[in-house]
Formats: sequence, C-alpha cells, structure tokens
Amino acid sequence: MLLSRARARGSDHDWANLGGDTLHPQELFVVLPLPPSINHQYATVNGRRVLSSKGRHYKSAVGKHLSAIIHQSPHRADFFEGLGTHALSLSIRFYFKTALRRDLDGGLKIAQDAICQAISLNDNRITEIHLHKDLDATRPRMECTLSLHRLLTTKNHTTTPRCRH
Repeated sequence: MLLSRARARGSDHDWANLGGDTLHPQELFVVLPLPPSINHQYATVNGRRVLSSKGRHYKSAVGKHLSAIIHQSPHRADFFEGLGTHALSLSIRFYFKTALRRDLDGGLKIAQDAICQAISLNDNRITEIHLHKDLDATRPRMECTLSLHRLLTTKNHTTTPRCRH
C-alpha cells in the first residue's frame, strides 16, 4: 500500500524488499530507501528554506516504518529505557548507484531527523556519527544503526534526559 502511494506521487523511494530491520535492547538497525537528494529536500517559500513535500513525505514514511518495527519488537521497553540514560551513536551506510552522483553527507540530516522524530527523540542526544559510502547499482539504500553509546553522566551523577516514548 505504501509503495503504491509512493509511486503514485512520483517518488522513487522503494520500500519493498529492503528487509533486515531489527530492534535489540542496545540497538536499532533499519534499512531504508535513500532520502531525496539535498537539492530536493528543501524549497524556498517567502524567502525561507523549508522542508519540501518530498522531504516531508520521506520523513513521514520513515516514521511509519519505524513505528511498525518498534511495535513488533519484544525489546522496545528495554531499548527506550536505555535511550533515557545513554548518549547515542548513529552509523549510516549509504549504498548509491554510482560513486560520484551524490555526496556522502547530503542525506545525513534528513535521515537523522527522520529516525529521531520517529522515536520522539531530540537528535542532540547523538554524540557520535559514522558515515560510509558504498555502491550497489541494483539496490540503492541506506542502512542505519542507532546504538546506545555510553552512559550519560554530569558531575558524577547519572542523568535521565527527557525522552518521549
């Protein structure tokens, strides 16, 4: 259903056959279609840069996809408990059709925002980011891993940052 709606809107996001999504107590791993290119992520409206309709659709689709993964996982409570006490690490491995068509960092912000928004998390909680660029002409995608990185502490006291579940 989502795939047919995406095609009807002229989107090149292919949500079918991505697979491999997992949620463990310490880590969320998700395979997503590539986000829109940086040139298609934003539009200028009344002199202001705003997220384009393609960008909004992508973030919404990621949110629905992650909600389904989280809802089905028996580890969701443990994962969200860890989100409240740990700094986070985000690793994104982009698989592009060609080596020179897209920049490595062009999809970082929208992917980070989409994942964090889907789990109601402020992206300032991510303290470490790893980006990788690989090629796969037949199956372009991005593989994202959000991991509990280290326990958050301030002045030798553990803190519990605000995190909505």
